[in-house]
Amino acid sequence: RAVPIDEAKAMGAMALFGEKYGDSVRVIKFGDSVELCGGIHVSETGKIGLFKITSEAAVAAGIRRIEAITGPSAEKYFKEKTEKYDAISSLLKNPPDVLKFIDELLKKNQQLTKEIEVQQRENAKNIKLELKTKITAINGIHFLGEILDLKMHSIKDILFQLKEENSNFIGVIGNSEGDKCFLSLIVSDNLVAEKNLNASQIIRQVSKHIEGGGGGQAFFATSGGKRKEGLVAAIQEIKSLF
Repeated sequence: RAVPIDEAKAMGAMALFGEKYGDSVRVIKFGDSVELCGGIHVSETGKIGLFKITSEAAVAAGIRRIEAITGPSAEKYFKEKTEKYDAISSLLKNPPDVLKFIDELLKKNQQLTKEIEVQQRENAKNIKLELKTKITAINGIHFLGEILDLKMHSIKDILFQLKEENSNFIGVIGNSEGDKCFLSLIVSDNLVAEKNLNASQIIRQVSKHIEGGGGGQAFFATSGGKRKEGLVAAIQEIKSLF
């Protein structure tokens, strides 16, 4: 019911929504709760129609605020949800139980992902063994320069393993991913300390060949560019430094 705002305050009515109220306000009572109304009014609850809660959160100690949509807005919401569900079901060839089907797909995907990771680790192990045979000695340095069809993270793992297994090691590996190309360079810690070699400086120096740029740390650095044809020249320039 509508009452003067002073009378509403005397009744203990609370304003929960932060709105500014005029001289006359509507007061809503539910049990012991007395509040200033901050919403739209209907003469009977049946006119509200479809009701969908969209959010619920705490606004103060012991007080929670529920937000919802009703009427045409709620009907539109459920219509869009139904259309999305139908589209997903159609994409999955209309299985009898869509949720069960998706759950099985996700589990199968997780299993396949694990199997792929195992295979990738095995492949990387074999590639590393092959690369060890290609390491050459240049003025007391064990040098490796190759171009591989591997992802950057796999190349990094291989280079760090080779660094641990070979003294005075410098390894540079080029690769391509999509329309971009990359260089990864690693330098043994003792070469960094004793010969003042810096992988970050070297990688920046040769990045011109792939029309890119890069950097990193003294013992490991990477660069990316767009000219795949320049990978060989970049590796050759690094090799010529020693």
